[in-house]
Amino acid sequence: MDRYPPIAEHGLVGDLQTTALVSSQGVIDWFAAPRFDSPSVFAALLDHERGGHFRLAPDHPEGSWKQLYYPDTAVVVTRFMSPDGVGETIDYMPVLPGPTATDRHTLVRVVRAVRGTVHFGLECRPRFDYGRAAHELELTPHTATFRAPGSTAHLQTGIPLERDGRDGQDVRGGITLHAGKTAVAVFTVCAPGGRPPPPPSTERITAELWDNVDYWQQWVRTSRYRGRWTDMVHRSAITLKLLTYAPTGAPVAAATMGLPEQIGGERNWDYRYTWVRDGSLSVRALLDLGFIDEAARFTHWLGERLERGDGPGDEPLQIVYRVDGNPHLPEETLEHFKGYRGSYPVRIGNAATEQLQLDIYGEALYALAEGRAVGEQAGYHGWKNLARTLDWLADSWDRPDEGIWETRGGRKDFTYSRVMCWAAFDRGLKLAAEFSRPADLARWTRTRDEILEQVMERGWSERQRAFVQHYDGDVLDASLLLAPRVGFLAPRSPGWLSTLDAMDRVLVSDSLVYRYDPAASPDGLRGSEGTFSLCTFLYVDALARAGRLPQARYTFEKMLTYANHVGLFAEEIGPSGEQLGNFPQAFTHLSLIMAAKTLDEALDERPERRSTP
Repeated sequence: MDRYPPIAEHGLVGDLQTTALVSSQGVIDWFAAPRFDSPSVFAALLDHERGGHFRLAPDHPEGSWKQLYYPDTAVVVTRFMSPDGVGETIDYMPVLPGPTATDRHTLVRVVRAVRGTVHFGLECRPRFDYGRAAHELELTPHTATFRAPGSTAHLQTGIPLERDGRDGQDVRGGITLHAGKTAVAVFTVCAPGGRPPPPPSTERITAELWDNVDYWQQWVRTSRYRGRWTDMVHRSAITLKLLTYAPTGAPVAAATMGLPEQIGGERNWDYRYTWVRDGSLSVRALLDLGFIDEAARFTHWLGERLERGDGPGDEPLQIVYRVDGNPHLPEETLEHFKGYRGSYPVRIGNAATEQLQLDIYGEALYALAEGRAVGEQAGYHGWKNLARTLDWLADSWDRPDEGIWETRGGRKDFTYSRVMCWAAFDRGLKLAAEFSRPADLARWTRTRDEILEQVMERGWSERQRAFVQHYDGDVLDASLLLAPRVGFLAPRSPGWLSTLDAMDRVLVSDSLVYRYDPAASPDGLRGSEGTFSLCTFLYVDALARAGRLPQARYTFEKMLTYANHVGLFAEEIGPSGEQLGNFPQAFTHLSLIMAAKTLDEALDERPERRSTP
């Protein structure tokens, strides 16, 4: 077993309240419960010795593996080929009915021999509260109960179990299966004292598995995407759905925490929270595919945040919240974790809560207004909260902030922040007119136009012949690739085409796109990072809008080759093509959907070339 498999060597399973990562070697090495942002139960990716894992796979050291998703589902199948036979592990989490939050979450693992004879080994070593809480084991031949302060876990299986570990508080087991035979292991986390579920029968688990398959395939069937990249778009949509907390409709930025943007570096953040920016754009991507319910739920969640007005200082919104809307997520370091392949520190919480990022108001309005979600769902009361927010922004837009990338090098006049403030007023004005809502239209119009004039004058660099990251320098920034998408710039205007050319010279490396150059614009952190996958897909979107279709399609198709074996992306691509950062990343998958739709539409509208007779 690889102690630290590549980040990309995983599939994702989930129940719409939390998720787990399954490695291609049959190991659950990340699982937090009862929510995405809860303490981990298995976290071997962050520390193999202290983090905990759950392995269920053949013991053959030789052989090969294949991992895939059952088509259009969140069911992961890992197949193992050896000289003695072929075996497979099927992993899934039963989707929880309804939007009620629960402390009971279940991982189901089914193993079977497909051909020949296969011996499966089991190791279950939970480490509660990020490995900080000790547990006690109660063991019977086929049931293990792990009791820790604040949590209980039950392992029920037809595989004979025995004590394992230095203190005898873990379990291991093994079973030999002949072709066609099956065994089941069910791991359930619940509140202290929670009773185990009924013993798992093969018949019940089989029926539950097919119910799970039906749920996901029926959900995907409602997508209205009919373009050229159906498999990748639908896989991205399922991933965004898996990363959305069903009880509130709030999407998280990623399933994991602490995975590095540079191996051995310090850029190791906790992304298991809901950023207003990421959540808005995730919902916009799903909305573009026809998933209306997700937009409605997020509209309600965002409306509650505006109603509470619990941003720092006088701000209506905080940039990031817990999935239940709690604004408190203090950042701390897990001193006892070594980090993925020595990438320390491992952080939980996120200190970005105190940052000012004015662009979030633009992303929120852009996402919701395009789907008519605000006008149709929010009602008069919701509109008043939104109008009050835009009135505040009219007083506050011209302030330096930390920007979209959450730099820790001080506030600046970021161009992208101004562009998205423009988008907020532009969408607000359109909504007010469309639904005849009360608003200070004259002030909003005046502010919108003032922002545009300022960006055109101060955000442009004559030396670069491009729009730049902030007003006090010549640094290029890929976040501005969204400017033509939101309508701030015409996608084929001379200034924008010149900006695209400059980005191609400076930020693009073999079709992959960096966010910016940290050496030219210090961000307060040591080390470097890889290319940013979000930015590469935004680059495709911008190229397609600019009419550069051959380059756009080539870049898109090349970027798809960096997906892992089951179609998932992390945050970044490293120098050797490896995936880096938290995994999977919502930003990457939502931008893939955006790029695919834009490119499809542009290709469909392109005049056909006629051959010469």
